[in-house]
Amino acid sequence: MDLPRPPSSRLDGKRALVTGASSGIGLGAAVALADAGAHVVCAARGAERLDEAVAAMAAEGHSVEAMVLDVADLPAMEAGLAGRPPFDVVVNSAGMGRHSPALETTAEDFDAVMAVNLRAAYFLSARAAEGMIAAGIRGSIVHVSSQMGHVGGIDRAVYCASKHALEGMVKSMAIEWGPHGIRINTLCPTFIRTPLAEVTLQNPERRAWIEDMIKLGRVGEIEDVMGGVLYLASDASSLVTGTALMIDGGWTAH
Repeated sequence: MDLPRPPSSRLDGKRALVTGASSGIGLGAAVALADAGAHVVCAARGAERLDEAVAAMAAEGHSVEAMVLDVADLPAMEAGLAGRPPFDVVVNSAGMGRHSPALETTAEDFDAVMAVNLRAAYFLSARAAEGMIAAGIRGSIVHVSSQMGHVGGIDRAVYCASKHALEGMVKSMAIEWGPHGIRINTLCPTFIRTPLAEVTLQNPERRAWIEDMIKLGRVGEIEDVMGGVLYLASDASSLVTGTALMIDGGWTAH
């Protein structure tokens, strides 16, 4: 009897780009891909923190390099991609949240969130897929979305709007690029303990609400997301596209 063999999660010989890679989920994604054998280009706006992250990864023996990049600056982003070989894997972890009651949302905050969470994600996907198609790469694009792309949240009307839109964008791109062998998916975490989440987690009322909604009873850690990134990036998910991987501790099952 010929037994089936599990697909490999290794990424040896692959080139990966991770945006928002200087801290938090983005840094976790970069480490996960590098640990699986990929050469990882870590991109972020702040050069100092980015260089620290890349140096720490290199010290662990990872194949890694830094790319200072503001994804919201579309000409700079497109020029940066055009000046490099195409990527096999792109993980977009760059994101922004400016939370407030909907009645207090300013047009400036709305535009800033949409520029990063949706506009940049759209054109990063398009340019990455363009390079993959030209090179005949059957690649994987992963966007770090959120559970808030599937539910609503307190003071998060703009953020939720951006993430719901991202989910729809990914479904449409999956249909368009599937014939080229390009997969595109979202990773949807719950509240993960990162510097950006600390403001919310320091609020006792919000912390209690969060822990009640997460049915596994705890806030997420960076390590909880890393396996999902590797799954969506690798051949382990070779028949998965246009969908969302929920890493939410049961929040959206509520």
